[in-house]
Amino acid sequence: MELPKIIQGGMGVAISDWKLARTVSLAGQLGVVSGTGLSRILIARLMDGDPDGHVRRALAQFPFQPDVQTILERYYIAGGKTPGTPYKNLAPYTLTPSRFINAITVIANFVEVYLAKEGHDGVVGINLLEKVQMPNMASLYGAMLAGVDYVLMGAGIPMQIPAILDKLARHETTFYRVDVDGAGPDDTYRIEFNAEATFPGSGAAFGPLRRPAFLPIISSVTLAQALLKRAEGSIEGFIIEGHIAGGHNAPPRGPLNLNDLGEPVYSDKDSVDLKKMQAFGRPFWLAGGYGSHEQLEDALAQGAAGIQVGTAFAMCEESGLERGLKETLREQVRTEEAVVFTDPLVSPTGFPFKVALIDGTMSDPAVYAARDRICDMGFLRRLYKRDDGQIGYRCPAEPVDDYVRKGGHAEDTEGRKCICNHLGATAGFPQTRKNGYVEPPIVTTGNDLVNTGRFFRPGSTAFSARDVIEVILHGQA
Repeated sequence: MELPKIIQGGMGVAISDWKLARTVSLAGQLGVVSGTGLSRILIARLMDGDPDGHVRRALAQFPFQPDVQTILERYYIAGGKTPGTPYKNLAPYTLTPSRFINAITVIANFVEVYLAKEGHDGVVGINLLEKVQMPNMASLYGAMLAGVDYVLMGAGIPMQIPAILDKLARHETTFYRVDVDGAGPDDTYRIEFNAEATFPGSGAAFGPLRRPAFLPIISSVTLAQALLKRAEGSIEGFIIEGHIAGGHNAPPRGPLNLNDLGEPVYSDKDSVDLKKMQAFGRPFWLAGGYGSHEQLEDALAQGAAGIQVGTAFAMCEESGLERGLKETLREQVRTEEAVVFTDPLVSPTGFPFKVALIDGTMSDPAVYAARDRICDMGFLRRLYKRDDGQIGYRCPAEPVDDYVRKGGHAEDTEGRKCICNHLGATAGFPQTRKNGYVEPPIVTTGNDLVNTGRFFRPGSTAFSARDVIEVILHGQA
């Protein structure tokens, strides 16, 4: 298989949706869907009426129809829900998820990858986060049932994924060791995914699945070396992501220092020695600020197989970014008013998170102050060991009193935002509360946002995914 020169980033919640990934794949590069929160996105699309029928068409291809029928009966609304009606939420994942939670997670990921791959033989990947641990096995299984070609994972150390991919390809029961705050050195906590228990007869129905190539997203040679040495199962390459990339960034190495604006300060210690990466004998792609033809050529000259591009694709016509937000960002770029802030506090994960400053979004202090804290989706909840030895669940973005009651420290809640709800709103699926409050969006982009004007069509601020690819590959549209 010829390696792609351009990997489209797997961004946000449904920003890198199937439409964007399919377009990039059809253009001969690696299109990537975001697997984060897809069960919630599936429900929202069905409750909005699935107007083009794409979701229902993909659901009809899933081989275990009883669960599909249950999903349609619970969530599909012909013509779409009435304005102001809240989206239904699933119960958050726990260490012992219900069979239905696993099933709808599998199905949602199957749908996204199926639609991205439908009708062509291009390659498609899925991007997941190590920080969102509990749904990952079900998400991977659903993507693999749809024939996903690549798995990308960052926001942590995805040491367990290669072996899990091997087992899922054989429909074997798999386990995922989860992080637990307060756990002792002898404590081990795992979540189980049993494909046969979720879909009886799955192994016989499919036979062995094709195991996708695995590309961990890393920020240091040390991490690459550890993954190659300690991970069970093969690693087919690496994506080396610098700190100016959008979304979650790896924290700076060493003590955390902030600049005058309150952003983390990175240094030469955070750069990656590409000669050492070449010595590993694995292809690698460079990410974070690589969004031009010249930067692609520079990456290739340094031994990279290519680059990963996120921000430019997030701004293109085919992305899932809500149109009004997209147009606002494009206008900011045109007028040279775009600002991206690396916020050390906003994400409940504790990782720095890049935020585009836009009035009316959660980057606006007044909007943040007006929102009642709530955690009802739970994808970024942290597990902790309670005094009685049992496992509890808490999130620094939940109500402060609740977090403190669960043994958390109040200072850890300062500035935290409900990334789950806000990213859903950014993709055009904002939750409406019973009192009429509508969840505001939060927009994450890389620092390269200010340079996306290079893709604007003459006399316009619009551009397509193919424009991005042509400009980067050839220097012109």
